Amino acid sequence: MSTTQIALLALCALLLFWGVGAYNRLVALRNAIARAIAPLESQIRQRHDLLLRWCDGLAPVLEPSTQWSDAVRAACAQLQGAGDALLAQPASAPLASSVRLAESVLTSARQRLLAALPAGHERLSGLETEFLVEQLTAADNTLAFARDQFNVATDHYNRAVRQFPTWVIAHLFGFRVAGTL
Repeated sequence: MSTTQIALLALCALLLFWGVGAYNRLVALRNAIARAIAPLESQIRQRHDLLLRWCDGLAPVLEPSTQWSDAVRAACAQLQGAGDALLAQPASAPLASSVRLAESVLTSARQRLLAALPAGHERLSGLETEFLVEQLTAADNTLAFARDQFNVATDHYNRAVRQFPTWVIAHLFGFRVAGTL
């Protein structure tokens, strides 16, 4: 074997090992997104339960014709469905967008429900709603932390997918940019 052939074989081996390493890195980063979605989904479910209990607790205070409680329930169901879809495909950018949209719809519905509450705080004091509001605040904070962790994992993955020369491997094996929340 000539030195040219040896150099060419060494270069091919080097490229092969680099390709395997880049592929494994992308798979590991995509798996980190999958691990980061589990706590996020858990927090969405916990907040969903708290919101439903909060709406039930506000029912005696709200006028029967108030639709805002139903809007919060529908927004919770929409977010839960979007979260379940994202759980199945955590690196999907369109599914992450649907979770972001569902979260904004829920936030808007919660604000409308709060605005519909009667001004007299004495009607609310006997209910368990004050405790639930504190729990909801804590759940919102925990959810924000889980969302940040998911976004960090997604950002690491996205940087790797866009990085040269790893993007060559990413495009060859179908790795796509993931969506953040």
